[in-house]
Amino acid sequence: MIGARRWDPCVSHKGAEATGFIADFFRDASRKILLVAGAGFDPRSTSACAAMAVAAGPRTTGAFIREQRPDPQPELLRRAEANSATMRSLVAAGTEVCIDVFAADGAVIGGRAATLAIQKFPLSDFTDVVVDLSALSVGVAYPLVRYFFQRLAAKAAPNLHILVTDEPTTDGAITAIASDRVGTVHGFQGGFGLDKNAKGVKLWLPQLVSGKRSILDRIRSYVDPHEVCPILPFPAIHPRLADELIEHYGEELENTWEVDSRNVLYADQRNPLDLYRTVLRIDDARKRIFETVGGSMVILSPIGSKALAVGALMAAMERDFPVAYVEAIDYRVDFNLMDQRHDEGRELIHVWLMGEAYQP
Repeated sequence: MIGARRWDPCVSHKGAEATGFIADFFRDASRKILLVAGAGFDPRSTSACAAMAVAAGPRTTGAFIREQRPDPQPELLRRAEANSATMRSLVAAGTEVCIDVFAADGAVIGGRAATLAIQKFPLSDFTDVVVDLSALSVGVAYPLVRYFFQRLAAKAAPNLHILVTDEPTTDGAITAIASDRVGTVHGFQGGFGLDKNAKGVKLWLPQLVSGKRSILDRIRSYVDPHEVCPILPFPAIHPRLADELIEHYGEELENTWEVDSRNVLYADQRNPLDLYRTVLRIDDARKRIFETVGGSMVILSPIGSKALAVGALMAAMERDFPVAYVEAIDYRVDFNLMDQRHDEGRELIHVWLMGEAYQP
Protein backbone atom coordinates (compact mmCIF):
# COMPACT_ATOMS: atom_id res chain seq x y z
CA MET A 1 0.00 0.00 0.00
CA ILE A 2 1.44 3.35 -1.05
CA GLY A 3 1.77 5.86 1.79
CA ALA A 4 -0.15 9.12 1.77
CA ARG A 5 1.60 12.09 0.24
CA ARG A 6 1.03 15.50 1.71
CA TRP A 7 2.09 17.43 -1.40
CA ASP A 8 0.50 15.40 -4.15
CA PRO A 9 -1.02 17.49 -5.64
CA CYS A 10 1.04 20.53 -4.75
CA VAL A 11 0.73 24.21 -5.68
CA SER A 12 4.01 25.29 -7.25
CA HIS A 13 5.28 27.63 -9.96
CA LYS A 14 8.52 28.36 -11.75
CA GLY A 15 9.88 30.99 -14.08
CA ALA A 16 7.38 33.52 -15.36
CA GLU A 17 4.56 31.72 -13.55
CA ALA A 18 6.35 32.14 -10.20
CA THR A 19 7.02 35.81 -10.87
CA GLY A 20 3.39 36.31 -11.88
CA PHE A 21 2.14 34.50 -8.79
CA ILE A 22 4.15 36.76 -6.49
CA ALA A 23 2.94 39.89 -8.27
CA ASP A 24 -0.73 38.86 -8.19
CA PHE A 25 -1.06 37.01 -4.89
CA PHE A 26 0.88 39.37 -2.64
CA ARG A 27 -0.62 42.51 -4.18
CA ASP A 28 -3.71 41.86 -2.06
CA ALA A 29 -3.77 44.69 0.51
CA SER A 30 -5.01 42.33 3.24
CA ARG A 31 -1.81 40.30 3.18
CA LYS A 32 0.98 40.90 5.66
CA ILE A 33 4.16 39.00 4.89
CA LEU A 34 7.15 37.81 6.89
CA LEU A 35 10.02 37.31 4.46
CA VAL A 36 12.91 35.21 5.79
CA ALA A 37 15.94 35.23 3.51
CA GLY A 38 19.69 34.87 3.55
CA ALA A 39 21.70 38.08 3.31
CA GLY A 40 24.97 36.57 2.14
CA PHE A 41 27.55 37.21 -0.56
CA ASP A 42 25.52 35.21 -3.12
CA PRO A 43 24.08 37.62 -5.74
CA ARG A 44 20.77 35.75 -5.53
CA SER A 45 20.27 37.13 -2.02
CA THR A 46 18.32 40.14 -3.25
CA SER A 47 16.20 38.57 -6.04
CA ALA A 48 13.17 37.37 -4.08
CA CYS A 49 13.38 40.37 -1.77
CA ALA A 50 13.09 42.72 -4.75
CA ALA A 51 10.08 40.83 -6.12
CA MET A 52 8.32 40.87 -2.74
CA ALA A 53 9.06 44.57 -2.26
CA VAL A 54 7.37 45.41 -5.55
CA ALA A 55 4.35 43.21 -4.84
CA ALA A 56 3.75 43.93 -1.14
CA GLY A 57 5.83 47.00 -0.32
CA PRO A 58 5.33 48.22 3.27
CA ARG A 59 3.24 45.16 4.15
CA THR A 60 6.44 43.07 4.15
CA THR A 61 8.57 42.49 7.23
CA GLY A 62 12.03 41.13 6.52
CA ALA A 63 14.22 38.85 8.63
CA PHE A 64 17.51 38.87 6.72
CA ILE A 65 19.85 36.20 8.05
CA ARG A 66 23.59 36.73 8.06
CA GLU A 67 25.41 33.43 8.48
CA GLN A 68 28.64 34.24 10.30
CA ARG A 69 31.63 31.92 9.93
CA PRO A 70 35.10 32.19 11.46
CA ASP A 71 37.60 34.48 9.68
CA PRO A 72 35.52 35.42 6.61
CA GLN A 73 37.34 36.61 3.51
CA PRO A 74 37.14 40.42 3.19
CA GLU A 75 35.54 40.30 -0.28
CA LEU A 76 32.86 37.84 0.85
CA LEU A 77 32.14 40.05 3.86
CA ARG A 78 31.96 43.17 1.70
CA ARG A 79 29.50 41.58 -0.70
CA ALA A 80 27.33 40.22 2.12
CA GLU A 81 27.16 43.64 3.74
CA ALA A 82 26.23 45.24 0.41
CA ASN A 83 23.47 42.68 -0.23
CA SER A 84 22.14 43.11 3.31
CA ALA A 85 22.03 46.89 2.87
CA THR A 86 20.20 46.50 -0.45
CA MET A 87 17.62 44.18 1.08
CA ARG A 88 16.98 46.55 4.00
CA SER A 89 16.55 49.42 1.54
CA LEU A 90 13.97 47.38 -0.40
CA VAL A 91 12.04 46.38 2.72
CA ALA A 92 11.74 49.25 5.18
CA ALA A 93 10.70 46.88 7.98
CA GLY A 94 13.71 44.65 7.35
CA THR A 95 15.95 43.48 10.17
CA GLU A 96 19.37 41.91 9.89
CA VAL A 97 19.57 38.72 11.97
CA CYS A 98 23.16 37.62 12.61
CA ILE A 99 23.81 34.02 13.64
CA ASP A 100 26.98 32.04 14.28
CA VAL A 101 27.15 28.88 12.18
CA PHE A 102 29.87 27.38 14.40
CA ALA A 103 30.41 27.44 18.16
CA ALA A 104 33.79 28.24 19.67
CA ASP A 105 34.62 24.52 19.83
CA GLY A 106 33.75 23.99 16.16
CA ALA A 107 30.32 22.44 16.74
CA VAL A 108 27.73 23.25 14.09
CA ILE A 109 25.02 25.43 15.68
CA GLY A 110 23.66 27.46 12.76
CA GLY A 111 20.31 25.70 12.42
CA ARG A 112 19.53 25.88 16.14
CA ALA A 113 20.68 29.51 16.33
CA ALA A 114 18.50 30.51 13.38
CA THR A 115 15.34 28.94 14.77
CA LEU A 116 15.92 30.62 18.15
CA ALA A 117 16.54 34.01 16.54
CA ILE A 118 13.45 33.87 14.34
CA GLN A 119 11.15 33.30 17.31
CA LYS A 120 11.14 37.03 18.10
CA PHE A 121 8.84 37.54 15.10
CA PRO A 122 5.25 36.81 16.26
CA LEU A 123 3.61 34.73 13.56
CA SER A 124 0.13 35.95 14.52
CA ASP A 125 1.04 39.29 12.92
CA PHE A 126 1.23 37.77 9.43
CA THR A 127 -0.98 36.13 6.82
CA ASP A 128 1.96 34.65 4.93
CA VAL A 129 5.47 33.45 5.78
CA VAL A 130 7.87 33.30 2.84
CA VAL A 131 11.24 31.56 3.24
CA ASP A 132 13.73 32.30 0.47
CA LEU A 133 16.33 29.52 0.34
CA SER A 134 18.43 31.12 -2.42
CA ALA A 135 21.29 32.29 -0.19
CA LEU A 136 20.82 30.10 2.89
CA SER A 137 22.91 27.03 3.59
CA VAL A 138 21.09 23.71 3.97
CA GLY A 139 22.12 23.58 7.62
CA VAL A 140 20.20 26.81 8.30
CA ALA A 141 17.40 26.63 5.70
CA TYR A 142 16.10 23.18 6.58
CA PRO A 143 15.64 23.84 10.32
CA LEU A 144 13.96 27.17 9.59
CA VAL A 145 11.41 25.67 7.23
CA ARG A 146 10.69 22.80 9.64
CA TYR A 147 10.24 25.29 12.50
CA PHE A 148 7.63 27.25 10.56
CA PHE A 149 5.97 24.08 9.33
CA GLN A 150 5.52 22.76 12.86
CA ARG A 151 4.43 26.11 14.30
CA LEU A 152 1.81 26.67 11.61
CA ALA A 153 0.52 23.11 11.26
CA ALA A 154 -2.51 23.61 13.50
CA LYS A 155 -3.54 27.01 12.14
CA ALA A 156 -5.53 28.17 9.13
CA ALA A 157 -3.03 31.02 8.65
CA PRO A 158 -0.38 32.13 7.94
CA ASN A 159 0.39 30.44 4.67
CA LEU A 160 3.89 29.00 4.29
CA HIS A 161 5.77 29.49 1.03
CA ILE A 162 9.25 28.55 -0.20
CA LEU A 163 11.08 30.56 -2.84
CA VAL A 164 14.41 29.72 -4.42
CA THR A 165 16.31 31.37 -7.25
CA ASP A 166 17.92 28.50 -9.11
CA GLU A 167 21.03 29.39 -11.10
CA PRO A 168 23.46 26.53 -11.79
CA THR A 169 26.21 28.79 -13.12
CA THR A 170 26.36 30.71 -9.84
CA ASP A 171 26.38 27.41 -7.94
CA GLY A 172 29.33 26.38 -10.08
CA ALA A 173 31.22 29.57 -9.17
CA ILE A 174 31.00 28.80 -5.44
CA THR A 175 33.07 26.00 -3.89
CA ALA A 176 32.35 25.15 -0.26
CA ILE A 177 35.31 24.48 2.03
CA ALA A 178 33.96 21.76 4.31
CA SER A 179 34.35 21.75 8.05
CA ASP A 180 35.64 18.64 9.83
CA ARG A 181 32.22 17.87 11.38
CA VAL A 182 29.91 15.38 9.65
CA GLY A 183 26.45 14.88 11.10
CA THR A 184 22.72 15.28 10.60
CA VAL A 185 21.09 18.65 10.07
CA HIS A 186 19.42 20.10 13.18
CA GLY A 187 15.90 18.69 13.39
CA PHE A 188 16.58 16.05 10.73
CA GLN A 189 18.11 13.16 12.64
CA GLY A 190 15.14 10.97 11.74
CA GLY A 191 16.08 8.14 14.08
CA PHE A 192 19.58 7.83 12.63
CA GLY A 193 21.92 6.18 15.12
CA LEU A 194 19.17 4.96 17.46
CA ASP A 195 19.39 1.39 18.74
CA LYS A 196 15.86 0.58 17.61
CA ASN A 197 16.92 1.23 13.99
CA ALA A 198 20.22 -0.62 14.17
CA LYS A 199 18.98 -3.52 12.03
CA GLY A 200 17.43 -1.30 9.38
CA VAL A 201 18.80 -1.43 5.83
CA LYS A 202 20.26 2.01 5.11
CA LEU A 203 19.84 3.54 1.67
CA TRP A 204 21.86 6.69 1.02
CA LEU A 205 20.57 9.14 -1.61
CA PRO A 206 23.29 11.74 -2.29
CA GLN A 207 22.82 14.48 -4.87
CA LEU A 208 25.82 14.49 -7.17
CA VAL A 209 27.54 17.75 -8.04
CA SER A 210 30.99 18.31 -9.48
CA GLY A 211 33.84 19.00 -7.08
CA LYS A 212 32.30 17.40 -3.98
CA ARG A 213 34.13 14.07 -4.04
CA SER A 214 35.85 14.48 -0.66
CA ILE A 215 32.66 15.72 1.02
CA LEU A 216 30.63 12.82 -0.32
CA ASP A 217 33.32 10.37 0.76
CA ARG A 218 33.17 11.68 4.32
CA ILE A 219 29.38 11.60 4.43
CA ARG A 220 29.36 8.04 3.11
CA SER A 221 31.80 6.95 5.84
CA TYR A 222 29.55 8.58 8.42
CA VAL A 223 26.33 7.04 7.06
CA ASP A 224 27.88 3.61 6.30
CA PRO A 225 25.01 2.68 3.97
CA HIS A 226 24.11 -0.77 2.74
CA GLU A 227 23.09 0.67 -0.63
CA VAL A 228 23.69 3.91 -2.53
CA CYS A 229 21.34 5.48 -5.09
CA PRO A 230 22.95 8.70 -6.37
CA ILE A 231 20.67 11.47 -7.65
CA LEU A 232 21.53 12.98 -11.03
CA PRO A 233 19.92 16.10 -12.55
CA PHE A 234 18.02 15.18 -15.69
CA PRO A 235 16.55 17.01 -17.50
CA ALA A 236 19.10 19.71 -16.73
CA ILE A 237 20.01 23.17 -17.98
CA HIS A 238 23.10 21.65 -19.56
CA PRO A 239 21.83 18.55 -21.42
CA ARG A 240 24.98 16.47 -20.82
CA LEU A 241 25.34 17.29 -17.13
CA ALA A 242 24.20 13.86 -15.94
CA ASP A 243 26.67 12.12 -18.25
CA GLU A 244 29.49 14.40 -17.10
CA LEU A 245 28.73 13.63 -13.44
CA ILE A 246 28.70 9.88 -14.13
CA GLU A 247 32.13 10.24 -15.72
CA HIS A 248 33.37 12.48 -12.87
CA TYR A 249 32.29 9.99 -10.20
CA GLY A 250 33.08 6.86 -12.21
CA GLU A 251 35.45 5.41 -9.61
CA GLU A 252 32.96 5.89 -6.78
CA LEU A 253 29.99 4.56 -8.72
CA GLU A 254 31.72 1.43 -9.98
CA ASN A 255 34.05 0.51 -7.14
CA THR A 256 33.67 2.43 -3.88
CA TRP A 257 29.87 2.72 -3.80
CA GLU A 258 29.21 -0.31 -6.04
CA VAL A 259 26.16 1.30 -7.64
CA ASP A 260 24.12 -0.81 -10.00
CA SER A 261 23.20 1.23 -13.09
CA ARG A 262 19.54 0.50 -12.35
CA ASN A 263 19.88 2.28 -9.00
CA VAL A 264 20.81 5.69 -10.38
CA LEU A 265 18.00 8.23 -9.84
CA TYR A 266 17.22 10.97 -12.30
CA ALA A 267 15.30 14.05 -11.21
CA ASP A 268 14.33 17.19 -13.11
CA GLN A 269 16.92 19.78 -12.08
CA ARG A 270 14.26 22.49 -11.71
CA ASN A 271 11.28 20.55 -10.46
CA PRO A 272 11.42 19.93 -6.68
CA LEU A 273 8.27 17.81 -6.86
CA ASP A 274 9.92 15.33 -9.23
CA LEU A 275 12.56 14.41 -6.65
CA TYR A 276 10.04 14.56 -3.79
CA ARG A 277 7.75 12.02 -5.45
CA THR A 278 10.63 9.79 -6.57
CA VAL A 279 12.04 9.56 -3.04
CA LEU A 280 8.63 8.71 -1.57
CA ARG A 281 8.05 6.00 -4.19
CA ILE A 282 11.37 4.43 -3.24
CA ASP A 283 10.51 4.61 0.45
CA ASP A 284 7.10 3.00 -0.14
CA ALA A 285 8.66 0.10 -2.06
CA ARG A 286 11.43 -0.49 0.47
CA LYS A 287 9.05 -0.54 3.43
CA ARG A 288 7.22 -3.47 1.89
CA ILE A 289 10.43 -5.32 1.05
CA PHE A 290 12.29 -4.87 4.34
CA GLU A 291 9.48 -4.73 6.90
CA THR A 292 10.24 -8.27 8.15
CA VAL A 293 14.02 -7.85 8.44
CA GLY A 294 14.40 -4.70 10.53
CA GLY A 295 12.96 -2.11 8.19
CA SER A 296 14.47 0.42 5.83
CA MET A 297 16.01 3.85 6.42
CA VAL A 298 16.37 6.40 3.63
CA ILE A 299 19.12 8.99 4.24
CA LEU A 300 19.39 12.14 2.13
CA SER A 301 22.39 14.37 1.39
CA PRO A 302 21.25 17.50 -0.51
CA ILE A 303 24.47 19.08 -1.74
CA GLY A 304 23.39 19.72 -5.33
CA SER A 305 21.09 22.24 -6.98
CA LYS A 306 18.90 24.59 -4.97
CA ALA A 307 15.69 23.30 -6.55
CA LEU A 308 16.50 19.65 -5.85
CA ALA A 309 17.34 20.59 -2.27
CA VAL A 310 13.73 21.81 -1.91
CA GLY A 311 12.42 18.45 -3.11
CA ALA A 312 14.67 16.62 -0.66
CA LEU A 313 13.47 18.92 2.13
CA MET A 314 9.83 18.15 1.41
CA ALA A 315 10.47 14.40 1.43
CA ALA A 316 12.52 14.61 4.63
CA MET A 317 9.81 16.58 6.46
CA GLU A 318 7.02 14.28 5.34
CA ARG A 319 8.68 10.97 6.23
CA ASP A 320 11.18 12.17 8.86
CA PHE A 321 14.19 11.06 6.82
CA PRO A 322 17.66 11.76 8.24
CA VAL A 323 19.66 14.40 6.36
CA ALA A 324 23.43 13.81 6.51
CA TYR A 325 25.45 16.90 5.77
CA VAL A 326 28.81 18.68 6.13
CA GLU A 327 28.60 22.40 6.88
CA ALA A 328 30.88 24.79 4.99
CA ILE A 329 33.41 26.64 7.10
CA ASP A 330 34.45 28.90 4.20
CA TYR A 331 33.88 29.42 0.47
CA ARG A 332 36.18 29.72 -2.51
CA VAL A 333 34.51 31.87 -5.18
CA ASP A 334 35.21 32.53 -8.85
CA PHE A 335 34.04 36.15 -8.79
CA ASN A 336 34.53 36.65 -12.53
CA LEU A 337 32.12 33.80 -13.26
CA MET A 338 29.69 34.77 -10.52
CA ASP A 339 29.51 38.39 -11.68
CA GLN A 340 28.55 37.50 -15.25
CA ARG A 341 24.90 37.95 -16.15
CA HIS A 342 23.13 34.60 -16.20
CA ASP A 343 19.59 35.73 -16.98
CA GLU A 344 18.89 32.81 -19.32
CA GLY A 345 19.95 30.30 -16.68
CA ARG A 346 18.20 31.97 -13.73
CA GLU A 347 14.75 30.81 -12.70
CA LEU A 348 12.58 31.61 -9.69
CA ILE A 349 10.77 28.63 -8.15
CA HIS A 350 7.83 28.87 -5.73
CA VAL A 351 6.34 26.06 -3.64
CA TRP A 352 3.27 26.66 -1.48
CA LEU A 353 3.88 24.34 1.47
CA MET A 354 0.79 24.86 3.59
CA GLY A 355 -2.19 27.11 4.17
CA GLU A 356 -5.40 28.12 2.50
CA ALA A 357 -4.59 26.45 -0.84
CA TYR A 358 -4.98 23.05 0.86
CA GLN A 359 -8.05 23.73 2.94
CA PRO A 360 -11.27 21.95 1.92
